[in-house]
Amino acid sequence: MPKSKVVLIDKVDGTGSATLPFKATDESACFDLHSSEDTTLLPGKVTLVRTGLKMRPPEGTFIEVRPRSGLSSKGVLMVNAPGTIDRDYDREVMVPLTLLFGDSYQIRSGDRIAQIRIVENHGTDLQWGTVASTGNRKGGFGSTGR
Repeated sequence: MPKSKVVLIDKVDGTGSATLPFKATDESACFDLHSSEDTTLLPGKVTLVRTGLKMRPPEGTFIEVRPRSGLSSKGVLMVNAPGTIDRDYDREVMVPLTLLFGDSYQIRSGDRIAQIRIVENHGTDLQWGTVASTGNRKGGFGSTGR
């Protein structure tokens, strides 16, 4: 069995509670990310919800922050989904949430607000070149059907 990669997690000074992300089940693909504060989401306003955590992914990886489906059914969306935590980012991880419907939505300290997963960061170079037509596509943004 391959050795696990380690993500270093540090609690941000001056924050209330901070929860180490964990998988809800053995078969979960992502680790749950929790709020470290009580806050209220309002319709049409983006709120940066604090986690109280800084993270450093292992070399050759980055962390992807993804929304929780359970929140979306309540009208709560992560506005920049998915988010990216680069290996050289050294500040608190905050999750930008907004409310689509309803008067308000309460986030409590300890609530699961997002998910994180570790992603391999393959070395890639970009260069100028000619992109030839494949001839089998007409349009974009759903042009191949539903």
